[in-house]
Amino acid sequence: MPALWKTAHVLSAAIIFGTGLGIAFFTWFGSRAAIRARDIGALRLVMRYTVVADACFTAPAVAFQAASGALLVERLGWPQLSAWTAAVWALFVLAGFCWIPVLRIQVLLSRAAQGAASVEALPGSFHRLFRWWVALGVPAFAAVIAITWLMVAKPLAVS
Repeated sequence: MPALWKTAHVLSAAIIFGTGLGIAFFTWFGSRAAIRARDIGALRLVMRYTVVADACFTAPAVAFQAASGALLVERLGWPQLSAWTAAVWALFVLAGFCWIPVLRIQVLLSRAAQGAASVEALPGSFHRLFRWWVALGVPAFAAVIAITWLMVAKPLAVS
């Protein structure tokens, strides 16, 4: 049974990593290209699908990651409080504190794009929010990379 849970846990980690990287790439390059082309329709699609992708893929994987991680620690007999689990949970919380505002920002960016008649008519807040999206997304994704490294390398004793 632990092998099945480990596999599901690793797959959810891959989904988080893959959707995080994919959404970042798609949103960053897609929105910049749409803005440069002055194509509000393309910008609307980019922003809408950014929100949809996080809701359909990332959010469920994050919830499963937390639950399966806690279950695996228990099933494998690892201490609930160790340097390794503390590091993983701290990074998970850091990623969450960054990612939750990013979700809200994505919704606001999408709404702004939907409500604008043209790229030129985007509110000034759109560009400010986009900078916040990047500023919060970078540490969130760095935390995901660090968690993945901790899961694989296990540099801190877990037993």
